[in-house]
Amino acid sequence: MELFSHEYFMSEALKQAKIAFEEGEIPVGAVIVSNNRIIARAYNQTERLQDVTAHAEMVAITSAANYLGAKYLPDCKLYVTLEPCTMCAGALFWSQIGEVHFGASDPKRGFRHTHADILHPKTKLFSGTLASESEQLLLEFFKKLRK
Repeated sequence: MELFSHEYFMSEALKQAKIAFEEGEIPVGAVIVSNNRIIARAYNQTERLQDVTAHAEMVAITSAANYLGAKYLPDCKLYVTLEPCTMCAGALFWSQIGEVHFGASDPKRGFRHTHADILHPKTKLFSGTLASESEQLLLEFFKKLRK
């Protein structure tokens, strides 16, 4: 896997998703990249924090903004293992993030199925990077949950 490729950064997001999995959280992970450097790493923490807004993307946005000392992230790229929900897409709009890359599509709660145009007009959207790996982790989690 080539360093600084979309696959490389998504594999780093997958590592975060695996941490979530191990902690009993829905396995979604995210990283935010600026100038080919990961400036934020996050995973779902809704159970741990008892906070419905503690999605991987939300935690990553806050972390990146704190790191940069700025509320806008136009030169940053988000890599997240699952298509963002409407809440997260709204936060991504307000952050003016430059690019969003997601792995697995979310046909039930993904923003594209309810508000396809919610991202900032300048934000570039990419889907499908390491989608099967992301989907497999989610399927394994929900299969384990049902037992």
